[in-house]
Amino acid sequence: MYEQEQGPLAGFTVGVTAARRADELGALLRRRGAAVVHGPALRIVPLADDTELLAATKELIDHAPDVVVATTAIGFRGWVEAADGWGYGEELLARLRGVEVLARGPKVKGAVRAAGLTESWSPSSESMAEVLDRLLAEGVSGRRIALQLHGEPLPGFVEALEAGGAEVVGVPVYRWMPPEDIGPLDRLLDGVLAGTLDAVTFTSAPAAASLLTRAEDRGVRAELLEALRHDVLAVCVGPVTALPLQAHGIDTLQPERFRLGPLVQLLCRELPARARTLPVAGHLVEIRGQAVLVDGGLHPVPPAGMALLNALARRPGWVVSRADLLRALPGAGRDEHAVETAMARLRAALGTPKLIQTVVKRGYRLAVDPAADTKYGDG
Repeated sequence: MYEQEQGPLAGFTVGVTAARRADELGALLRRRGAAVVHGPALRIVPLADDTELLAATKELIDHAPDVVVATTAIGFRGWVEAADGWGYGEELLARLRGVEVLARGPKVKGAVRAAGLTESWSPSSESMAEVLDRLLAEGVSGRRIALQLHGEPLPGFVEALEAGGAEVVGVPVYRWMPPEDIGPLDRLLDGVLAGTLDAVTFTSAPAAASLLTRAEDRGVRAELLEALRHDVLAVCVGPVTALPLQAHGIDTLQPERFRLGPLVQLLCRELPARARTLPVAGHLVEIRGQAVLVDGGLHPVPPAGMALLNALARRPGWVVSRADLLRALPGAGRDEHAVETAMARLRAALGTPKLIQTVVKRGYRLAVDPAADTKYGDG
C-alpha cells in the first residue's frame, strides 16, 4: 500500500506549455502534489541574436519617437540590456529621456526607473486598455509611438493607434519561435489525446496557437479539440492567452488575477471538484485523474487500471461485463484475458482487493456500500 501526505493536486497530471517561467510554474504545481508534463510549445529568440530587435533599436535612436509604451518589466529590462550589449545602451537611454514614457503597471514603472528614466504616467489597473484610452484622449495623429512588445498579441491596440493617425514602431522583445526539440511537445500532445493529462496550462497566446498548429501538422487537430472540449481542462493565465483556444470553441478557465499563483490556486479548486467520491466496501474512495485516494491514502494507478475503474464507477454497484470493460481498455484488442490482467494490476495498485467484486461468468462491479443509497443491479 502506497501512501503519502496529500496535496490538493495529488493524483492529477498537469501539462505545462510555457517556455519562460516553466520551472516556476512546475514547482508550484509539484508542491501541491501534481505530476507535471512539460512540453514547451515555443522557444524564445535570444535577445543578443535578435536582428529585428536590433533594427528597431537603431531606428528609434536615429528617429526619436514621441511616446514609448513599456508593457512588461522583464521585456523592458531585456531591451535595455540587449542594447547595452550591442554598444547602443547609452544612446538608447539618452533618446528615451527626451520622450513621453508610459509604463503599464507598477512592475514596469520599477523597470523604467531602474534604467534611469522617469515614466510620464502609469495606470494603477495595469490595463493596456487604459493606456490606449489615455493615448487616444491625448491625440495620436502624426505622433510616432514605440510599443515594446513581449510575444503576446495586443488585439486592436496597434490598429486603434494607426486609425487615429499614429505611426507605430514595434519593439519585438522576446519573439517566439517553434521549439528546436519538438519531442516534449509531442509527448504532451500525446498525453492530452490519451487522456493521461487532466489539465493543460497556457501562459501565452502564442503557446496555445503553437499547440494547435502542431496538432494540425500531425493530423490530430480534431482529436485535440475534442479532448480539450470535454476531457482535459484548458487553463489560461488570462483572457488574451485564451483567444486562440476560444476561437476553436474550447471553454477555458482563467484566474481573476493574471498571475501564476492564482492560476495554480484555480487548478487546486477545479481538479479535485471533478473527482468522484464513493463509499466502497467500508472505505472512502476518491477517483482522481491518474490515481485513487483510498481513505485519504494516494494509490497511483496505471492507465489501463484507470480505464477499468472509470468504467466501473460510471455504473457504481452494477455488474459491468468483461466485453464492456475490454472496450474501455486502450488498445486491448479482442482478448478478454487483457481485462483480467489489468484488473489484477488495478487491485494490486489499490491495495484493497475487496473494493472490486468478481461476479462469476458475468464481470466485475464496485462493491459500493448499500448505505450509500446507490442502486445495485445486474447491468
